[in-house]
Amino acid sequence: MIYAAITAAQAAGERLRQAFGHELHVNEAAAHDIKLAADVECQELIYHILLDHFPKTRCIGEEGDSNNPGDPKAEVEWIVDPIDGTLNLAHGIPHFCVSIAAREAVTQKILLGVIYDPMRHELFTAERGSGAYLNGIRQKVSTRAKLSEAVLAVGFAKSQESIDHCLKLYQIYGNAARKLRAMGSAALDLAYVATGRLDAYIEQGVNLWDIAAGIVLVEEAGGVVETEVKKNGSYRVCAHSGLIEYPLK
Repeated sequence: MIYAAITAAQAAGERLRQAFGHELHVNEAAAHDIKLAADVECQELIYHILLDHFPKTRCIGEEGDSNNPGDPKAEVEWIVDPIDGTLNLAHGIPHFCVSIAAREAVTQKILLGVIYDPMRHELFTAERGSGAYLNGIRQKVSTRAKLSEAVLAVGFAKSQESIDHCLKLYQIYGNAARKLRAMGSAALDLAYVATGRLDAYIEQGVNLWDIAAGIVLVEEAGGVVETEVKKNGSYRVCAHSGLIEYPLK
């Protein structure tokens, strides 16, 4: 299954790479987010490739389930974010990716994850029980144990509550950690934790498709991912190496 996910992610990523730097059609704009026509187009492309390979599966995506989401009684579900970092793409910031995961429908156990950064040609992959890889090279989380040496990504979500909480975290960790980052792509933040580039990633209000592929990447790289489903259905997530001595939250 992972080869189908890789094929789909790279196909969508190539479209995004070609679109980068050009004027993009905005379907919807909100206070802290936008939706591009490219989101829908890439999701449809991904769905087509995945369901062509595995017609008895089902797709769940950020842009809805489309006219052909697959088999409603499927045992395996694909979780798709066609562009994680849409605002970055729209503003010409080359930090965005395609994220695809597969999970068991009944147990909701994530089986595999693929995150593709088309601007850097970086392909992050993981299958449950088989390790995490970047362009085919095995990856491990950071070995740094001191918070004073750690680089943390603390993401700003869209609700006022999550923004307020994030500002508190910046006060807590601003002086304690070596550096804080807010780069605008949850999936890439998780991929960077899996490769040891970041020591932790914390965010208060992300969706399942933002983090599903990254969860298995971090865990297969030896890290820890703590999640909590909030009342509005979004997720609080804290992913880290498991070695930092200071409690993360």
